[in-house]
Formats: sequence, C-alpha cells, structure tokens
Amino acid sequence: MLNRFSKNISYAVLKELSLARKARRNNDVLQEFSHLENAHVLGQNSTYWHTKVHCHMLYWARRNGDHQELSVFGALTKTAVGLVPDGNTGGSNVSPFKPLPISALHQQKITRAKQI
Repeated sequence: MLNRFSKNISYAVLKELSLARKARRNNDVLQEFSHLENAHVLGQNSTYWHTKVHCHMLYWARRNGDHQELSVFGALTKTAVGLVPDGNTGGSNVSPFKPLPISALHQQKITRAKQI
C-alpha cells in the first residue's frame, strides 16, 4: 500500500520513467539515465518509488556495462529510516549520503506532494 506522498508524487515519477523509456527506444543512454535521476530525486522519499527507480537504474546499468550500479539495496533499507539526502540523483557516480541541489521545478513537485 502506498502512503500519501507516494501516491501524490506518482504522476511526476511515472512521467520521468516514461521519458526514460522513450530515450531508451531512441538509443539515447545519457538522456535515459538523466530521466532516471530525475525520477530518483522526485521519488526518493518514498520507499516504493525509490526502490522502483533503483531497479530501473540497475537494469540500465546491466544493459550499459556499469557494474557499480547496485544501489537498489540501499534504497530498500535507507528510505524507511529517513537516510535519504535531498536532491541525491542516486547514480553510482554520487555518494549515497551526499545531498545535492534540487531544481525549483522538482522542489515544487515534492513540496506539493507532501502537502496534499
């Protein structure tokens, strides 16, 4: 069962996942991963979406030979206890504990999802 934030942010996360699929169909691996990072930033306060996005990132990594992208296991455990740094894009090239700036648009969507 999804909590309130998970339900409220689902549209924004699904939109980014859809754009990632479109980029994959166009063989644009960098754009695909960029959309996965956006989905991660938007959904990382939800264990469900955080884990789902990391599964997509793991799939991306397997297709593209990135053997470091195993952070799905952290998503399962860290979100539930609140160990998620704001703005972290979730890729293996970023420390899982490092907060990063959030775009104004993403922050607006996150804030709205938390308030509804």
